[in-house]
Amino acid sequence: MVKPLEGIRVVDLTRVLSGPYCTMLLADMGAEVIKIEQPGKGDDSRGYPPFQRGISAYFANLNRNKKSITLNLKDPKAKQVLFDLIKMSDVIVENFKPGTMDKLGFPYESVKTVNPEIIYASISGFGQTGPYRKLPGYDVIAQAMSGMMSVTGWPDSPPTRTGTAIGDVLAGLNCCIGILAGLQGKNTHGKGDRIDIGLVDCSVSAMETITEIYMVENRIPEPIRNRYEFIYPYDSFEAKDGWVVIAVGNDSIWQRFCNATGRTDLLEVEKFKLNKNRVNSHDELNKIVTDWTKKHEIDEIIKILQAKGVPCAPINTIDRVVNDKNIREREMICEIEHPIKGNMKVTGCPIKFMESDHVSYKKAPTLGKDNKEVFENLLNMSENEVNYFNS
Repeated sequence: MVKPLEGIRVVDLTRVLSGPYCTMLLADMGAEVIKIEQPGKGDDSRGYPPFQRGISAYFANLNRNKKSITLNLKDPKAKQVLFDLIKMSDVIVENFKPGTMDKLGFPYESVKTVNPEIIYASISGFGQTGPYRKLPGYDVIAQAMSGMMSVTGWPDSPPTRTGTAIGDVLAGLNCCIGILAGLQGKNTHGKGDRIDIGLVDCSVSAMETITEIYMVENRIPEPIRNRYEFIYPYDSFEAKDGWVVIAVGNDSIWQRFCNATGRTDLLEVEKFKLNKNRVNSHDELNKIVTDWTKKHEIDEIIKILQAKGVPCAPINTIDRVVNDKNIREREMICEIEHPIKGNMKVTGCPIKFMESDHVSYKKAPTLGKDNKEVFENLLNMSENEVNYFNS
């Protein structure tokens, strides 16, 4: 068996998170990803904590399964090497500020000339067009400008970003989807494509119902803690030893919840019978549910509710996530070879294939590790040429 993207070659000019996340997924699915890095420095994230045996685990996780070569793209000889590599590749991905690739001498029109079938993907803060295109873009800017921060948190708290860089991750995911669609389009009509991904666009898209509320009702949504606007109880609740979420998604589940908790009396309360009424009475119902959950520990709550088919889950701290038996069995925590010595743990690929080759992980490359292989074997350089780029 082969991996789904085996035979696809990707030129990776990305750094830090959004772009490397995209190319990580492509590499996990079998693409040959050749990461182009600045000589002597490399991807900025090589300097990001946490560190294990002198290596950034941040970098190692996002850049597993990739090759690393070093090119100074201000050097005309290095530019030619990159063009030669593009000629024999299927995809090029970059996440520079719009206009940077043009200044370096690699605008889409020039790249398309040397390889008409290339899938040329760009990730930036605001996309390649529009009045904000030249502004710098970071995850927190995407979360702020998309409205995401305005609806996250508690009514009396200031606007809050999510605990992870979700704007970057969403951009990486959407770029990966765009690349896969572009590859399929090339198979259909034989032409490459230009993919333009904006962090803010991706975060706006993820707002879905929140945006519709304003456009339909002319109401500006605000933070509502962890509850869901249209269903209740669908919220977080305090337990003896932490927190749980309970998701009573419909009236049938409400009946099961009342039976599981011994509160069948609530089934006769008119304002709790239907979901729409429970939503209107969410403050009162929150107190009732919390009175029950605070009498029990997390694992006990989960056992009681799951036995009656009530959707629920612990609000895990990261130690519980890493040691969860389902997370482990799904290979979402994997052990791979450390770039220097020994082994290390990384987060696994969430995309599972049942009929393709099993996902395996190779260690992230040290800076310029694959110079010799790529320059000699792929680009057929002479020893003198290889030495020039290794100097």
